[in-house]
Order: sequence, then structure tokens, then C-alpha cells
Amino acid sequence: MNYTETISDVIRPQYVEQIMDSINRSEKIVITTHLSPDGDALGSSLALYHYLRNKGKNVRLIVPNSFPNFLKWMKGANEVEIFEYNPEAARRILFAADLIFSLDYNISKRVGDMGLSLDASPAKKILIDHHLFPGENFDITVSHPEISSTSELIFRLLFQAGKYDELTQAEAECIYCGMMTDTGGFTYNSSDPEIFEIISLLLRKNIDKDAIYSYVFHNYSEDRFRLLGFTLSQRMEIYPDLHSALIYLSREDQAQFRFSKGDTEGFVNYPLSIRNIIFSTFIREDEGLIKLSFRSQKKFPCNEFAADFFNGGGHLNASGGEFYGKFEDALSTYAAGLKKYEEKLRRAISEL
Repeated sequence: MNYTETISDVIRPQYVEQIMDSINRSEKIVITTHLSPDGDALGSSLALYHYLRNKGKNVRLIVPNSFPNFLKWMKGANEVEIFEYNPEAARRILFAADLIFSLDYNISKRVGDMGLSLDASPAKKILIDHHLFPGENFDITVSHPEISSTSELIFRLLFQAGKYDELTQAEAECIYCGMMTDTGGFTYNSSDPEIFEIISLLLRKNIDKDAIYSYVFHNYSEDRFRLLGFTLSQRMEIYPDLHSALIYLSREDQAQFRFSKGDTEGFVNYPLSIRNIIFSTFIREDEGLIKLSFRSQKKFPCNEFAADFFNGGGHLNASGGEFYGKFEDALSTYAAGLKKYEEKLRRAISEL
């Protein structure tokens, strides 16, 4: 069946040609993604990993640190190498590479301590990402902030290269997982009809979308649910006049519930279920920094809020940020930012 008319050529054809040519010319290829890999980071990386392996390439997938258990069902997850566990071995792999893919991050700072080795590697570097403001230290940059996920971009790359018929079930599962998790189960950043054309094409590869949903969202620990209950009852602030909500967790809070990586996935979405709340923020104290997640509804630009106050960015309705300093100062910065955005919040609620 001819599917070529269903998906537009978002990626410039010359970039597709250059990337495929770079793959063909390379033997040792490394795929990297950002700190604390999420579903899109791991899904896009594993999809490309399987494609390259099937092409007979010597390919390694290195992530900066560990990832949640609910993502370990994806084929190949047990082959992912974790930089923080053996940094010297990872550095050797990076320096020996002919080609390095940077997926789902825009600058090397997003890979933490691995960034120095990544930048110093003599390998050719290709960025494929959907975040704003890509860095300049890449030989080929495919940056599309308007696209739902990096996993969607990986699909589009292979599709535009004429490789759809070669796409395996494992690759399709990884791509679907990345698209699903980075859109909150297709509840935001997913209004483009072509997203669902792509899903249709993935389903033709015999993926079980219901099982994938269950693997990700029905695979949490008891401690995670007790932490959620504590967060909503004890660590949630509502600002009704500003149509905003804040939830927050200190490291001490998390320790009470034997926090594991990924336990707070999706917490930021819960306050948006409250009537007239259009902006939700989650502030979590991590090791060495404060991590922030932002979600919004309709036209409120949570990505602008993230960029203005927390060195962050992302999509209109889903963004992230970072804060280096005391936890209390992060909370104060948020409160000050909320006041400065009062007019935009009031305007957004009037448009609902």
C-alpha cells in the first residue's frame, strides 16, 4: 500500500539524505539522550538503536543515568549502557565512535557529566530534537519544536527515507511509547492530524497499544501511590485568582516514601483536573538541583514561564526547567513569576 501521501515531509529532504549517508559511511555509532531519560528519550533512542542494529551497524546506546522500571519492558532496554555506572568505559566508546546521535535534547548540558566527553569526541554529531534553541556544536541539526516528540521525528526520518516497510514491531513499539508518553496519552501537544496517521501506520506493525499503555501507566509501586496521596493532600497550593496550582516535594518528603526514579511521573497533570485551573507546576528537589515540570491548558504559554524564570522551555502546554539553589528560593521564584504572569493567566482563562 502507498502511504506516501499521508505524511508530509517535515524534515528537510537534504537532511534526510545526509543522515542516511552518514549512517551508511559509519561503522561505530553511538546514540545518546538526556539525563533521567523519559519515555520519549528512551523510545526514540531504542527505535533508532534497533534500526541501526538491523542494518548491521556496531551501535551503542548510552544514557547519562538510570531510567524508571516502567520503561524497561521495551526491547533492548537491558542493553542500554549507563554513563554514571562506568564513565571511563563510556568515554572510550564516545571517543571511538564515527557518528554520534543526540536525541531529545538541545544542548550538551542536558546530558550532565557526559557532556564534556560528548563535546570532545571527534565523531560526527547529529542532533534530532523537538526542544527550542538547539546548540551549535552539531554537524547536522534536525530541530522541530512544533513536533510532538523526538520519537515522532525518528518515525518521520525513517519514513521519509523510504524505510517504513523495514520498520519492525520492536521499533514501532518504541516509537509509539515515546509519542504516547510525551503527549500525556495524546492529551496535549497532539492536535496535528498527522500524529494519528502515524499511529495508524504503527498499528500496522502489529503493536498492541493497550498493552503499551498498561506497561507504562499500570506498572507503579505502592510507594508511588502513597507519595501521590501525600503530595496532593499536603504539598499542593491552589491560587484560584490566578487559576494556577503548585505541587512540590523536598528530598525529605520523597525519602519518607522510598522514592525511586520515575515515581513522580505525571504528578504535574493532576491539578489540571481542578475546575478553572489552567496552569500547573511541580517543583521537586533532586540531587544537586531543583527540577520543575509545567503543564497548561489552552493558550497559556507555560514554556515562556519556564524560560523566563527557570532556564527551561518546551512546548506551549508542556515544559520543564531547572533551578540551582535552595529549595525555598525556587518556591519564592515561582511565586514571584506567577504574579508577573497574572495578566497572561487572566487572558488565557477568558479564552476557555
